[in-house]
Amino acid sequence: MSAVEACLRAGSDLPGDSARRDAEILLTHVLGKPRSWLYAWPDAQLTPAQAEHYAELLARRRAGEPVAYLTGVREFWSLNLEVTSATLIPRPETETLVDWALALPLPVDARVLDLGTGSGAIAIALAVERTGWDLTALDAAAPALAVAERNVARLCPGRVQCLQSHWFAAVAGRQYALVVSNPPYVESDSPWLAQGDVRFEPASALVAGERGLDDLQALCAAAPAHVAPGGWLLLEHGYQQGAAVRELMRASGFVAVETRCDLAGHERVTGGCRRAD
Repeated sequence: MSAVEACLRAGSDLPGDSARRDAEILLTHVLGKPRSWLYAWPDAQLTPAQAEHYAELLARRRAGEPVAYLTGVREFWSLNLEVTSATLIPRPETETLVDWALALPLPVDARVLDLGTGSGAIAIALAVERTGWDLTALDAAAPALAVAERNVARLCPGRVQCLQSHWFAAVAGRQYALVVSNPPYVESDSPWLAQGDVRFEPASALVAGERGLDDLQALCAAAPAHVAPGGWLLLEHGYQQGAAVRELMRASGFVAVETRCDLAGHERVTGGCRRAD
């Protein structure tokens, strides 16, 4: 049998710049213990089955598989979300969009739409913060939507309606006080697609044409029919796409258009208001 500290040392060669942290997360997943327990009981022994499971996870991580997919969990907005290979892994940059949405002067019963919801991260974060909002989350991929539905049932039951839809198709004729989306925005030939965790994430949720703007352009063009007068559109995008998305929003008639930066200082979310009639 293997001791806890020896197991952690065995993960010192994991890829990336957080090998120790990744080893801790994988070991706590196997043991069903908090990370603090590892340091309280460094000499505790794993059972043969636990040691075998941990060794398997280390091997998969060395091959590049994301820790979130290995454990099936990723934290976002202090929520433990289920994730699978059918969904993108929620990232801290997207919390920039959530922050902005929560700061908007919307009605307490605002109708809000999340497009391309994936794991449901954005919609669920908004639902737990604004219990009066009427939230709908759409995704074209049935496997991803199933993950979102499970997350909703566990974290905010009955608070978010999940529908399968290619962008606005399932909500034709409806308007919302706020529409949010983290759509695909990576260029089809981007070298980033061959690096790190991204290699294992669904390409359909990442890639959007030669310039990475195909879906952002489609959303901006269609949004005026679905954003109520005085309502808002917030879109996450690549750090070099801010100017292009601002232009797309203004061309679609949105006003008060601006871009906000993530914690790393990169342009990350652009928003605009539909002019009140």
